[in-house]
Amino acid sequence: MTAEAQTGSLPFYLRPAGLILIVGLLTALKIFAASHSHFVEDEAYYRLWGLSPALSYYDHPPMIGWWIGTGQALFGDTVFAVRALVIASGVIGSLALWRTASLLFGRTAAAWSVLFLNASLLVGIGGILATPDAPSVLFWGLSLWALTELSTSRNANWWFVVGLMAGCGLVAKYSVLFLGAGIVLWLIWVPDARRWWRCWQLWAGGLIALLCFSPVLYWNHVHEWVSFYKQFGRAGTGGYTARYIPEFLGALVGLMNPLIAVLAFAGAARLFKGLRARENAASLLLLTVLPFLLYLGYHSLHSRVQANWPAPLFPAFAMMAAVFVTSRPASPALWQRLAQAGVVLGLAVAVVVQLHAVWPLTGAFARKDPTFQLRGWPEIGQEVKELAEREGAGFVATTSYGLNGQLDFLMKDDLPVFQLTERIRYVMQPAPDMSLFDGPGLYVAEKRRNREGDLRQSFANVEEVAELTRKVKDVPLEKLVVYKVEGRIGPVFEPVDPN
Repeated sequence: MTAEAQTGSLPFYLRPAGLILIVGLLTALKIFAASHSHFVEDEAYYRLWGLSPALSYYDHPPMIGWWIGTGQALFGDTVFAVRALVIASGVIGSLALWRTASLLFGRTAAAWSVLFLNASLLVGIGGILATPDAPSVLFWGLSLWALTELSTSRNANWWFVVGLMAGCGLVAKYSVLFLGAGIVLWLIWVPDARRWWRCWQLWAGGLIALLCFSPVLYWNHVHEWVSFYKQFGRAGTGGYTARYIPEFLGALVGLMNPLIAVLAFAGAARLFKGLRARENAASLLLLTVLPFLLYLGYHSLHSRVQANWPAPLFPAFAMMAAVFVTSRPASPALWQRLAQAGVVLGLAVAVVVQLHAVWPLTGAFARKDPTFQLRGWPEIGQEVKELAEREGAGFVATTSYGLNGQLDFLMKDDLPVFQLTERIRYVMQPAPDMSLFDGPGLYVAEKRRNREGDLRQSFANVEEVAELTRKVKDVPLEKLVVYKVEGRIGPVFEPVDPN
């Protein structure tokens, strides 16, 4: 039977036209939601990175800042501009995943892979959020695509592309280092892959990755390796505990989509047989995932694994699920129905949550609502503007990076906003005009994190002037307290401490 005939016998949703339609509609929904829903706190903070491009930053490497800056150059300083390249990366990533799975496991598996990835809750719901996870997922997936092209074509020049994509991944998030460890495992484990050790292109590709990463190394060298200390200091070093393992596994299964997770686990078990036989496709997929997955498991034995950390592995998990569905398992009709149900469930949840992000269906869940960080900020911004005008304030101060990012966006045409603490986060910005702090200003803080005592060491006059409530559908989410401060008598900013 020809490939065309095989394709023609597939259901519409597994044909190229069906995939294009599904991904296109989901992308259109993301564009709508990205344009009409507010930032979460991290996005508001990363927006400042886009406005102040740098070689790296305190929290992460700079790729998401560069993406945001590109969006701002194209679309202005808007919420959509911050998210524009993230949405585009979802389309590019789906295309790369289709090509990768098609080469390794066939076109039917490729179609299921694309559906499973887009039906995962991480991508379907979180696919608009401008965080470092978005570029790390894209470049990890593109690195795997380039490795697949390399292993199937036997053209050593693909190592240049592998190095470039992996290097860009490192400029997105440090976790892509684990991909390098996985590539080494594949080169050692698969007999046919060992030939690449003798090719100069392999080493040139490694050099390309290092050159891509060199701006981050230089920035950290200049700033006493502060970003490395922050991120690599998270590795579990305390005593062992089983407390966080259920939380880690639950978040992994939940964000993958529970029905698809069942298929992915079954697919991994099936691929393990190929790994034992040192087959290229199975070994490439499993070994590039293994080091990071082992680290996350180890970390969960010491402390909490944030739900978004495994994000770069999700394209591989989608392929694992697709391998099982297309490998003629026992009771194939049952597994086909489970796969279809997983896709329908994931896409339906994505549609509901994206629309809920724009038009809240209810406020009853309050802070348990996954979209609660988006809520109530324009109203808070308007109230702060009115207070600033009433009190004659010349600046707004905060002590939280998330709140600082939100208020900076909301006040961008009115007043400067400064975080008084953690100044290492803002070394890429011009130094503040200290004369501002001699006149009146506002200090805004979450009530649970209020630092009024510290204010009195910096300002002669500190007076509470308002308590604001961030709401969704009249349901309170959190309290914000606002002080009028005036008359600088001491240091306003905490010193920049790189350690």
